Amino acid sequence: MLKKLENIGTYTLTGLEQTGRTFNLLLLVLWELARPPYRFYTIVRQIYFIGARSLSLIVISGVTIGMVLGLQFYSILERFGSVNLLGAGVALSVIRELGPVMTALMVVGRAGSAITAELGIMRITEQVDALECMAISPNKYLVAPKVIAGLISVPLLTAVFDSVALFGGYFVGVVMFGVAEGSYMNGMIDAVEWEDVRLGLVKSVIFGVLITLICCAKGFYMHLTKAGSQGAEGVSFVTTDAVVLSSIAVLFSDFLIGAIFS
Repeated sequence: MLKKLENIGTYTLTGLEQTGRTFNLLLLVLWELARPPYRFYTIVRQIYFIGARSLSLIVISGVTIGMVLGLQFYSILERFGSVNLLGAGVALSVIRELGPVMTALMVVGRAGSAITAELGIMRITEQVDALECMAISPNKYLVAPKVIAGLISVPLLTAVFDSVALFGGYFVGVVMFGVAEGSYMNGMIDAVEWEDVRLGLVKSVIFGVLITLICCAKGFYMHLTKAGSQGAEGVSFVTTDAVVLSSIAVLFSDFLIGAIFS
């Protein structure tokens, strides 16, 4: 029993320590962003890596999820004779919830894991220490561009996801099941309000910052954890940990944001 309590205390202290380091990294990034010189090229390169190279994944997953939503909503609404609400159901589900959340989870799996592995390898091979020896701030050169790129890329990817998901729902409802095109489009237009769009935008911005910040912190501070002495195995450990923590953070923050804005 005492051993279990000790383990709980250890996990709690470790979690608080990691949270503090992540918040500290955010403050350092904000400080570095306010100071010249401004490295726009590195930000553009990270936008390409996080955003452009994730585009095909977002399009495929968006169309698929939109088709699944259209299929499920049609089956449910048909029982109640409310098929004319299909467009409204698909649009609200995608714009308010599934669009930002699924986009964030896709970015975590593709780009977030790569960010953590990159910084982790740079840390254990002492490349980060070499930058510090050359009077180059690792926070400004390595971390800040990734956070800014996540802040820009995830909302844009969410917009793409929403668009293709709505098309997927349209394809299933109108093309496959013969729902009137005017009914689908009018239901979607009448149901979606600016508040729904704003909620999805706020979520995507927050998710973008959370993803990149957590993944950067796990790799950047790898040497301060037990995995820092495990070499390549430690990199795989912190990468997995970063993906799990980022996914949980996205889902939990989705609930908090929805509760605050509802």
